[in-house]
Amino acid sequence: MRDLLAPKSLLRLATAIASSLGAAALLAFAVTTPARADADAARLSLAKSLAMLKTGNISAARNHAQAAIKEDPNWGLAHAVLARAFLSLGDGLGAEGELDRAKAAGFDPKRAQQLYAHAYLLQGDAKRALSTAATVPPRFAGYAVRVGARALAAQGDLPGAQRALANLLSVDPGNSAAWSDLGRVRFDGGDVGGAIEAAVKATALDPANIEALTLRGELVRGQYGLIAALPWFEAALARDAYYHPALIEYASTLGDAGRYGDMLDATRRALAARPGSAQAYYLQAVLAARAGNDDLARTLLQRTGDALNGLPGALLLGGMLDYEAGGYEQAINKWRELVGRQPMNITARRLLGAALLRSGDAQGALDVLRPVAARFDADSYTLTLVARAFERTGERDWAGKFLDRAAFPARDASLPFGTDDSLAVLGGLANDNPDDPVRRVVFLRGLADAGDYGAALAQAQALTRTSPGAPAAWLATGDMLMVMKRYDEASAAYRHAADIRFDEPTMLRTVDALDHAGHRAEAANALALFLSQNPQNIAGQRLAAHWQIAAGEFDAAIETLENLRQRVGNGDAALLTELAYAYIGDGDETTGMTYAKAAYTLAPLNPATTDAYGWALYQSGDNKGAVQLLEKAVSIAPEHAMLRWHLGQAYADFGRGSDARAQIDAALSDPTFTDREAAAALLKTLV
Repeated sequence: MRDLLAPKSLLRLATAIASSLGAAALLAFAVTTPARADADAARLSLAKSLAMLKTGNISAARNHAQAAIKEDPNWGLAHAVLARAFLSLGDGLGAEGELDRAKAAGFDPKRAQQLYAHAYLLQGDAKRALSTAATVPPRFAGYAVRVGARALAAQGDLPGAQRALANLLSVDPGNSAAWSDLGRVRFDGGDVGGAIEAAVKATALDPANIEALTLRGELVRGQYGLIAALPWFEAALARDAYYHPALIEYASTLGDAGRYGDMLDATRRALAARPGSAQAYYLQAVLAARAGNDDLARTLLQRTGDALNGLPGALLLGGMLDYEAGGYEQAINKWRELVGRQPMNITARRLLGAALLRSGDAQGALDVLRPVAARFDADSYTLTLVARAFERTGERDWAGKFLDRAAFPARDASLPFGTDDSLAVLGGLANDNPDDPVRRVVFLRGLADAGDYGAALAQAQALTRTSPGAPAAWLATGDMLMVMKRYDEASAAYRHAADIRFDEPTMLRTVDALDHAGHRAEAANALALFLSQNPQNIAGQRLAAHWQIAAGEFDAAIETLENLRQRVGNGDAALLTELAYAYIGDGDETTGMTYAKAAYTLAPLNPATTDAYGWALYQSGDNKGAVQLLEKAVSIAPEHAMLRWHLGQAYADFGRGSDARAQIDAALSDPTFTDREAAAALLKTLV
């Protein structure tokens, strides 16, 4: 114990963490004897703080530094160490205050410039952070470079930030903090593959780097899924149970995985770590909204104040709560801002279009929804909104066209999202900064919208060569190949993207391409892998249920679909249709009829709902009613083989052999038709 209290022992502890604390600034005061009588207690507390910083327990380091200051308020070193803890916890204001106190107590300000620069950066003043970092003495240059790089990134100069960090790492390759900074900058710039590489190196060099552990969790969440990410956040929290950034990411991941109780516990810990945390209140508001408690969600969201202004998730949730409460103008304002920030956010455009239409601004709704409705894979809801908007403007011919599309929207491969800028403008923006993959992707989207798929594909493929770690480049390449019906090549491109980030859009693209290429087993494996990591994902569950029905696994399909219905309600015609098919396939015609009728009531012009209702009537023995509906379904979608197969069976039972043969022949002519054996057997019995 006596050795631990001695100045030399404290000196050794300070030296051990010199790279992260600014060693010379601390060592200059490590041998200074505190003036108070309880100097030994202050020394012990500060020694513990330094030890905790080294092991990654920043919250404990802060507490011990505060204890040292309480025991000796005039010890400059203790204030400097507390400032360093505050910086690691993201508290720039607290850090600046402690640095000022350290300076007032005699701490050399020249040895704290890098810490001041970091504090300014955390307060959002990137310009001041850069100018301050430029005054840092050479002995602290590594820290200053890191702060400067993060300031450049905050100003939007991601390539410059990466170059600065790469230069630092070329002379100091063992700098774990610099690797984690580089990983964050690469992640923000869309180079997910490069971010993964940097984060792996950061955690390997220093397993106590909780910032790197948290980043690793975020990257694993995108690369492999929710469940795989949890251990990384837990590893960070095992070192510091109250590390706020890890708690927020952990809570968000738990919620998406359906572990709502654990999510709530994590948000409460985040509030304990940072009282008034806007992020924690936002996550609690999301949790309340999911539980249907809009009043509580609204109250919690209000507690965030202005801290989350502009955050896409908060704008989306706030608009939904306003809309539910009848505050349509407030909802419109929030969703308009969201669309302005994320013009490719289809969900936001749908919501804004619906709100504008309800408020009487039909033309505004058309302007917002037009880019979505122009897609080949536009959903029925959006197309119906557009049709209603055209009705309001008196353009009934256009309204009729979009209602026809809404009844059975084509599910072709989608073109990239449209843009209002000209190709010349987009090309100029891309050429101004060729290292920016985002601008290159926008340019190739413009080429695709103009119909120049070959040039768009060439741009996308070039982007995969210059930015191989950017999933957007591989997705763009796959999208172009899908439009060109080169499915095997598209699935290969999507697999490259999935190796970097396996999220819902990547999964859906990968599964679709593999299925189109005839690799259903591989597609099923990809879907199963995604759902194993993202068990609450609605799109994945829908697709799984559809395939379960196709495979005759009706019990499993019913379980999947009923769970979905509990979550999305009874207003989804497609979901009710699938439930009808599943129950009928399972031999429960009564329940199947109930769902089929409900689906048909919601969407009487949709061929799938019409066919389901007709098929339910056929199974119940009402051949006449069945034939009428099945004929209607085929007239809407004559190219759909399964609809013709159902109608053929009804014709056969109704004694219309020649008509049945014609329908079955048409079904068999489609190479994608799967029920070929049964169709061929029935065909042999027809005369």
